Amino acid sequence: LLLSVSSFPWITSKTNPLDRLLTSLVCFQVNQQSPAGQQAMGGDVEESNIIISHVFEHCSCLVPMLSSHIVYGCALAQMPPLKPPSTWTSMAMKELKSKLRLEKDRVVTVKQGKILTVHVPTVPEGKQVCWEFATDSYDIAFGISFDWNPVTSQAITVHISESSDDEEEENQLEGLINPGDVEKGSKSLANSNIGEILPVYRLDSHMAVQGGSHEYPGEGTYLLKFNNSYSLWRNKTLYYRVYYSA
Repeated sequence: LLLSVSSFPWITSKTNPLDRLLTSLVCFQVNQQSPAGQQAMGGDVEESNIIISHVFEHCSCLVPMLSSHIVYGCALAQMPPLKPPSTWTSMAMKELKSKLRLEKDRVVTVKQGKILTVHVPTVPEGKQVCWEFATDSYDIAFGISFDWNPVTSQAITVHISESSDDEEEENQLEGLINPGDVEKGSKSLANSNIGEILPVYRLDSHMAVQGGSHEYPGEGTYLLKFNNSYSLWRNKTLYYRVYYSA
């Protein structure tokens, strides 16, 4: 497939030709629905759509060059900033563990090299998400992100992944961004509809209950990650609960 800037007659910018092409692809996707936009582009929207689909199907080398607001030729709205959570610690570990042992699925084993992610969708009945957790004998890394995709289910679900699988999935979603490590905290999530609320850090959850809360920034799903990928030998016994508050 051979393409030139001349294939896109609506390009008028005098900047770098590649930048002009990429920017025009996005502008086209945004403006093609308006009659004025169609007239400005010559009216042949169907033909131009075919050209654009071929660009992103056959010219995968263009994809890494897209800006943070462009994914496969579509413009993304700038995500609003996320406020930091309120966090606290408590020495009432014995009480929390005793209580959670009586509840279903509140005591789990996060095996060495694994990451447990709790997906918590926002629900109309609540205004914020709250969490508490503790571990036996050893620490664990913890962090929170927020997925702005529309909620399709109000069920809280748990996913366990290998560290390599988790990073590969994040790289695909976040534009090949290194998620960082649990010693230094995770890096910011770029090219994504996932925003970071709390970087992943190792916490002394074996010495004190780790708790916190976060007010809904909007509709979406909280991703609470309990990361044991740094441990080569030790499994971690995790006691946790997540709940909503008005």
